[in-house]
Amino acid sequence: MTFTFSMRGVVKTMAVVLSLAMPLTIAISSADARVGGGSSSGSRGNRTFSAPPSTSTAPNAAQPFNRTMQQPGSPGMNSATTGAASKGGFFNRPGMGMLGGLAAGFLGAGLLGMLFGGGLFSGLGGISSIIGLLLQVGLIFIVVRLAMSWWQRRNQTASAYAGPASSAYTGPGNGPDQNQAHMNQAQQGNGAQPTQRSGLGGFGFGGGSNNDKPIEIAPQDYEAFEKLLSDVQAAWSNEDVEKLGKLSTPEMVSYFAKDLAENKARNDINKVSDVKLLQGDLAEAWREGDTDYASVAMRFSLVDKTLERGTNRLVAGSETPIEATEIWTFVRPRGADWELSAIQQA
Repeated sequence: MTFTFSMRGVVKTMAVVLSLAMPLTIAISSADARVGGGSSSGSRGNRTFSAPPSTSTAPNAAQPFNRTMQQPGSPGMNSATTGAASKGGFFNRPGMGMLGGLAAGFLGAGLLGMLFGGGLFSGLGGISSIIGLLLQVGLIFIVVRLAMSWWQRRNQTASAYAGPASSAYTGPGNGPDQNQAHMNQAQQGNGAQPTQRSGLGGFGFGGGSNNDKPIEIAPQDYEAFEKLLSDVQAAWSNEDVEKLGKLSTPEMVSYFAKDLAENKARNDINKVSDVKLLQGDLAEAWREGDTDYASVAMRFSLVDKTLERGTNRLVAGSETPIEATEIWTFVRPRGADWELSAIQQA
């Protein structure tokens, strides 16, 4: 196959551009290697495209989502919906809208990539393309299986719930300002919250719109949020996608799995350790149908380093702890456990 002079010039130019851009891309990826990739990903139900209120922990506006399956103006993915059951194959089963879109997205990306010379993660050739294809199929299987398990768990707990939601909360406050006050008092050690053991703010109600009902967030909820912060980071560091599936929504698992696969493609492994919550408070908490949401601002420290797989050579980061401020949104069908639904940079 022969190339004209102009075509050879174009190829050389593209090669130079790629050689210059690739180190920058790797550097950016390594710098934001922790769970979530330093980006804003996930969904906050009906409030996905509304910024959570600022708090003393995160006074700046949260970054909008650059990865989300939610569409502007559409109801929350995790909120209960009614309607006629759709008919069709596996991905059109009733209540499987998000799962169908997730699996179809993976399959579509992989098939199109094969047709046009690449796979889901592209850039593989020869014998490695077969390995890449097997990796894609395995990834799709794991994510779909976890999504099915999560969906069944969610439906079982939602149907098992009976009776109106009761509340024993009698304290003052009806918004994030009061919750921040509780948190600040606890941090100052004046004994205002003797039962509060978590580093997050005290119990209270989250503000909401007229269409969403504010809900009570109790001390045990804050303890669950703090535990999820540590557990998600640990599962990420261990590259345990199955464990991440038990702690997060299928949407978040799909992002985590993709990020971990990209690390493997670069022959890198991200290790996160010594995660410590330094400060946290509630931004807002609300209910959509039978689903509860809570967006919590958290400032935490961690050791974040990227190693070369197999040799443990340091690629990025260090043993020195760094600080990060993020807003984590948790979701819970009434009567079930909290799960991670979104991470936003603040």
